[in-house]
Amino acid sequence: MKVANEIAAQIRAGTIKPRRPVPSETRLVQQYGVARETVRHAMAYLREQGWIYTVPQRGSYAGPPEGWPPG
Repeated sequence: MKVANEIAAQIRAGTIKPRRPVPSETRLVQQYGVARETVRHAMAYLREQGWIYTVPQRGSYAGPPEGWPPG
């Protein structure tokens, strides 16, 4: 869950601002040196937790703070 945890930390810290794009699947594969499927699992987890949302044909974006998990 390293990928998901680091993206969530960037969103919480404001490095990735709410409603702004998160790095693409391709970029995350290159950055973390993991399989595309690993990135897809991380993105699905982030969506389930409320950290991100995905717009078909557009990409994934950081969710608004009110949707983030507590803590």
